[in-house]
Amino acid sequence: SEIARRAGLTLPTTHRLVGELVSWGALERHPSGRYFVGLRLLELAALAPRGLELREAAYPYLDDLHQATRANVHLGVRDGCEVVYVETMRSRVSAQISSRVGDRWPLHATGTGLVLLAYADKELQDKVLQAPLVRFSPKTIVDPRELRRVLADVRQTGVVITRQQISMDALAVAVPVRGRSEKVVAAISVVVGLNETVPQRLVAMLLD
Repeated sequence: SEIARRAGLTLPTTHRLVGELVSWGALERHPSGRYFVGLRLLELAALAPRGLELREAAYPYLDDLHQATRANVHLGVRDGCEVVYVETMRSRVSAQISSRVGDRWPLHATGTGLVLLAYADKELQDKVLQAPLVRFSPKTIVDPRELRRVLADVRQTGVVITRQQISMDALAVAVPVRGRSEKVVAAISVVVGLNETVPQRLVAMLLD
């Protein structure tokens, strides 16, 4: 009934579709009667080269970064006007954030998103900056002119440092990941407490 209501479908149609998804493995039915995402979707995700393959290749480096900084580490790729985290490693001692694999954020709101937006084509940049920009904290940059200055700085320096963009107690540092043709294919960020460390120390580690 809840699925039918959320999907705007009739109960018979919902029952049929959910049954097909359970049979295929996209959904699993709990003894309580509730439905959850099935393992078949994890299998399907493994076929995405920008998903698990990238995550697998990057993991040793992300783990090294996580161990060295003891901070929250994110690997993100662009999907349309959003950044999607394909890997996250949470810190037990730094800024407590609830990010997880599969999380999506608008490109203007996170360090990884700003990096990916900075290296995107002009048409996409214009599309993002001309649309309403969501404010997640009092410090979220939502002025298109200011954002253009930030993006220009990212292209010039190859790094972005953001403060309090989503959480008032967090600082993020992000850099691009380049493919074989030097095209930016992803971004890596480290998120720490606002006054926890000198950002330039994190920049050096990320660039390494």
